[in-house]
Amino acid sequence: MKHPVDIHVGKRVRHRRWMVGMTQHQLAEKVGIKFQQIQKYETGMNRVSASRLWDMAAALSVPVNFFFEGLENHANEVDDGAVPSDILADKEALELVRSYYAIPENQRRRLFELARVLSDVA
Repeated sequence: MKHPVDIHVGKRVRHRRWMVGMTQHQLAEKVGIKFQQIQKYETGMNRVSASRLWDMAAALSVPVNFFFEGLENHANEVDDGAVPSDILADKEALELVRSYYAIPENQRRRLFELARVLSDVA
């Protein structure tokens, strides 16, 4: 049976890997394991050891605590129509974030301000 913490950590691994544009094969190679093991971690089927999580954090350029962010919110999650905490599980949202960060910084800031103004109007 999958443990909710293992599922959450696996999702965070997958999301970060997607954000940096890395394949499961590439991450597995950097960490020194088979890509099938990455698949098992990402689904929560296998628990990630502390040393493996340390290696994955280094390979994905994040602190180890990144994988646990938002975990406390899952216990109190209520479906009230708000933005889900797992927003990057949506491929469209992920593509939007990738595209946003591909925009030059000065234009990105202006786009951000426009989005902020439009969301205040709605």
